[in-house]
Amino acid sequence: MSVTYAVIFEKADANWAAYVPDLPGCITTGPTLEQTERNIREAIEGHLTTLREFGDPVPDPTTVAREIEISPAA
Repeated sequence: MSVTYAVIFEKADANWAAYVPDLPGCITTGPTLEQTERNIREAIEGHLTTLREFGDPVPDPTTVAREIEISPAA
């Protein structure tokens, strides 16, 4: 069974960062958006594995991220 978690990607000066709001502490960085996406996928898998190994509950995904388009002020 697959589960979908929302991931937030942020551009910094020299790299990208990503975090999963529903999995506190699940963060990563990378030199490109593509590499950061690969890194966060591995981070999520590792995070969930660790939670299960320690008998901790695996949080259900509840965060929703949407892009909102606005018109610039005239």
